[in-house]
Amino acid sequence: MIMVDRGGETTEPKPLIMKGKRRRHDPEFKARVAIEALKNIKTSAQIAKQFDIHPGQVSDWKKQMLDGATDLFGAGKKKSDEEELEAEKDRLHAKIGQLAVEVDFLRKKSKQLGL
Repeated sequence: MIMVDRGGETTEPKPLIMKGKRRRHDPEFKARVAIEALKNIKTSAQIAKQFDIHPGQVSDWKKQMLDGATDLFGAGKKKSDEEELEAEKDRLHAKIGQLAVEVDFLRKKSKQLGL
């Protein structure tokens, strides 16, 4: 595609040059940034400059950490509930097995007695 500028000269459009690949941050790095933001000692802009990230990421990661905090403290209770359910399930399976053995025994004895 050929473009014409104000002076009447024709030019080729410049290709868009990306700064580089999109950076991926590991969870430990995100947690470090979020903890720094939660301390409220520095502004988001200062933290972003320190860690070389966009200020929007600081507030996003801080919000994610605050949202995930309830899951962190609630996980222990959920685990104990799951353990209780698993123990109850095991107990019921054992009871079913015991009752199945008793029914088989009583069937054999009733046949022997002609009942």
